Amino acid sequence: MIVRPSRRAILRLGMASAAAASLPAPSIAQSWPSKPIKIVCGFPVGGLTDIFARAYGEGIAQKTGQPVVVENKTGASGAIAAEQVKSAPADGHTLMWTISTTLIMNKVLFKKLPYDPDKDFVPISWMDAGHLPTILHKSVPASNLNDFAQYARNGKVSLGTYGAGSYSHVAVAALNRHFGLNMEAVHYRGEGPMWVDVGSGAIQGGSGSYAAASSVLQTGSGRAIAVPTKVRMKKLPDVPTFFEQGVTDVAFQVRGCIGLVGPAAMPKEIVLKLSDMMVELGKSERIQKILVTFGIDMAAQDHVYFEKYLAEEGPIWIELVKGLNLEPQ
Repeated sequence: MIVRPSRRAILRLGMASAAAASLPAPSIAQSWPSKPIKIVCGFPVGGLTDIFARAYGEGIAQKTGQPVVVENKTGASGAIAAEQVKSAPADGHTLMWTISTTLIMNKVLFKKLPYDPDKDFVPISWMDAGHLPTILHKSVPASNLNDFAQYARNGKVSLGTYGAGSYSHVAVAALNRHFGLNMEAVHYRGEGPMWVDVGSGAIQGGSGSYAAASSVLQTGSGRAIAVPTKVRMKKLPDVPTFFEQGVTDVAFQVRGCIGLVGPAAMPKEIVLKLSDMMVELGKSERIQKILVTFGIDMAAQDHVYFEKYLAEEGPIWIELVKGLNLEPQ
């Protein structure tokens, strides 16, 4: 015998089907990541940005169960990597590890960029790039900024920078402006050769990362006389800040950063997941050891912190770099 459904049963079934169809499909964030994650790093293997990318990347892999591959795409101050990532699918499987230069200063340093720093990316996690102490060769008879300024008034002084438009270039300009000096900024292609010349006395000093300058400090061929920002550096607790020494120029209060970003249209749920994950990984033993090695006092912060940094300190960096009167490339 064939049992036919009643009209009421058919209506009830239709209503149930309609209700089921109206339920939202599973969020893309719930299934993320569904394949290996690629992190594009805009800077060379072995540098601080690359080291952070690989260390945090391994942590992300452990937490998500998906492999994380770091791909180094160097050149044009991170612009080559940025062009690649901006065009990637915004599904959270392609990310970029970069620095403040790529996201901020390049707007001034280049006539034309293949990406829009303000519109093409979503901030995920901010990381401190570390204090950048000013270090003098041991032959310079100065242990503080005022003594150094007096020394610089009595002869030609050259300070190294690790690139035109870099923080170290801004530091030379700011010191000249504050003390009324005319020190020469000598530009190098990176910190390595700059610190070699500081260590030998070929130039009187320079500003840069603690890790890159460690050999100069450890051998005694150079001494740190000031660190930027208002808080002293844990690795150099006896070295006063510029602010403590009366040099209150904003150039010594803004901070450089390393950042994790994704394509602009990345779902907010994935951004939040990654942001929280980065903060948690920043507390891990491995990351803390890297921070100590490189003299960095702050681990990964969340996307809100990153957004605030870009909004508040980004415009200051733009004006500082503009003040160098560099011809855009």
